[in-house]
Amino acid sequence: MVDFTKARQAMVESQIKTVKVNDESIIDALLMTPREIFVPEHLRSIAYVDEDLRIKGDRYVTEPMVLARLLQAAEVQVSDAVLVVGCTTGYAVALLARLVDTVVGLEDDAELVAHADKALSDLGIDNGVVVQGNLADGYPKQAPYDVIVIEGCCGEVPAGMTDQLAEGGRLVTVVDDRGVGKATLMRRGTGGALGRRILFDANVPPLRSFAREPEFQL
Repeated sequence: MVDFTKARQAMVESQIKTVKVNDESIIDALLMTPREIFVPEHLRSIAYVDEDLRIKGDRYVTEPMVLARLLQAAEVQVSDAVLVVGCTTGYAVALLARLVDTVVGLEDDAELVAHADKALSDLGIDNGVVVQGNLADGYPKQAPYDVIVIEGCCGEVPAGMTDQLAEGGRLVTVVDDRGVGKATLMRRGTGGALGRRILFDANVPPLRSFAREPEFQL
C-alpha cells in the first residue's frame, strides 16, 4: 500500500527543491494536493514519479518538476485570474486554486472534464472550475487573464491566446524549438507589446491543438 503523503514529501524533496523551486506557496500547494486522485486507478501507485503520466490517448498530466518551475516563473499572485489550457484531469487547476482567487481550466475531452470535476469537488475546491471547449480558442468569456498556463509542448502559441492576457499578464508553456522543448515565459507589456524569454529545456509531450502549421513548399 502506497503512503501517498510520504510520496508527496519525497517528490518535493527530490524533484522540486532540487531544481530551485523555492516559492513556499507552490511547495505547500504540492504537499497539500493529492496528485493520485487526478490519474486513473491503475496509475495511482506511480502518481509521484518524475515524468509525464499518460492519462488518455496522447494526453498527459505534466511532470511535477516542469509544472512547478512554470508556475514559479509565472509569479502568480493571490489576486490573479488564471487560465489553464489543456488541463486534462485538473491537477494544475487544483494546485493553482491554492495559490490564487480564480482559476479556470480548459479541456476539450468530455471524459477528462468529468474526471476533473469530480476530483475538484472531492477536494472541496470552489474557486477552480474546468470547462469544455476548443483549446486553441482559449476561454475569452472570462478574459483577460493575469496568467495563462498551457500544459504540453506547443508548436506555436496562437495570437488569439496571447490576446487574452491582461496588461502585465504572463503566459507560460513549453515551445518546440526545432525538436527541443523550451519552457517559455511570454509577458504582455504596456501598449500590448509581447515579450518572450526562454527559461529552461523541458521534454514534455506535444499538445495537438497547438501544432505548428506546416510550411508551404513549392
